[in-house]
Amino acid sequence: MPKNYFKAYPSDEGLFNEYGGAFIPPHLETEMKKINDAYFAISKSHKFISELRSIRKHYQGRPTPVYHCNRLSNKYGGQIYLKREDLNHTGAHKLNHCMGEALLAKHLGKKKLIAETGAGQHGVALATAAAYFGLECEIHMGEVDMEKEHPNVQRMRILGATIVPVTHGLKTLKEAVDSAFEAYLKDPITTIYCIGSVVGPHPFPMMVRDFQRVVGVEAREQFFEMTGELPDNVVACVGGGSNAMGIFSAFLEEDECKLYGVEPAGKSFKTGEHAATMTLGSPGIIHGFKCYLLQDKEGNPAPVHSVASGLDYPGVGPEHSMLKDLKKVTYDSITDQECIDAFYELSRLEGIIPALESAHAVAFAFKLAKENPKQSILVNLSGRGDKDLDYVVDTFGLPD
Repeated sequence: MPKNYFKAYPSDEGLFNEYGGAFIPPHLETEMKKINDAYFAISKSHKFISELRSIRKHYQGRPTPVYHCNRLSNKYGGQIYLKREDLNHTGAHKLNHCMGEALLAKHLGKKKLIAETGAGQHGVALATAAAYFGLECEIHMGEVDMEKEHPNVQRMRILGATIVPVTHGLKTLKEAVDSAFEAYLKDPITTIYCIGSVVGPHPFPMMVRDFQRVVGVEAREQFFEMTGELPDNVVACVGGGSNAMGIFSAFLEEDECKLYGVEPAGKSFKTGEHAATMTLGSPGIIHGFKCYLLQDKEGNPAPVHSVASGLDYPGVGPEHSMLKDLKKVTYDSITDQECIDAFYELSRLEGIIPALESAHAVAFAFKLAKENPKQSILVNLSGRGDKDLDYVVDTFGLPD
């Protein structure tokens, strides 16, 4: 790792070694440069930083706590801790970057926020930010995900957002990104595309990571205060990878901390039945950036599946792609059934109902605890499971 990692990555061109960049139409290059220049200007501004800190403390309810799972630790071995992003306002980590992006949009004089959403948490967070700042909001969401995540669809509408159903392809997250990006291309002057993860063309992977770093900063300080040392292992789910980059950011320079990103193994490793990009993907280009990508024989993004709507994306953040090559983060996967089992286990042993995305990380932590009974494990519990309740019970039933 470079001495100052966050000044080294990304490069001025938005590259994380060979990944990232901006593969976009020429007429968008000017707009991206404006966003990039504005971000660097205001991110160093005392006024911007003070306002964002005030929002995080008085509106979002930060810092979120770190919690020790006593009953789970006794059952599985090890010492399992959770960074409780489910207690962040709106129920997930997404508001961390949405408030930052909306504040940037206000600075740029934009009138409307456009975004995609899979599980709906990014859509809810952005709709919340738009309501806070008095901006219009348009959320693109696949019809399949709208049915699975109906409570979040209603929350977005109550908050004043316009929902655009996406009806082509698999009708999930990848198609929602396509649709939102197309809408942004029609009017990049008065709108801003607030992407929901550490993906997309530069400067979005960098901006979203930086806004999510608050998770890692808090977790590191809280864990040390609780235990007198850093965690042996840090675990987070990875779809695009924003929650993972948020918590990993505080431990990248610590060799004693092992970092694990957990992807969806879905139903099987057959094409279209998983979204294990790091396990089975290869470098490619999607949505204006280069990353590890699940591809068909023609090099197009392959169909994907996950029980968690927020993870069913064929690509991954470019920074994650670099960290895989550098072997700084280990990427593994969890099946749909293991995810559901962990969803119920955390609910019944600790009284915490996790989002299905987060349950992937929890399930992996159980495996890690069994293998390393003398070690500590810090899991980023990136969101709560209210949105998933009906889908889980209707599809999988209640456990005995």
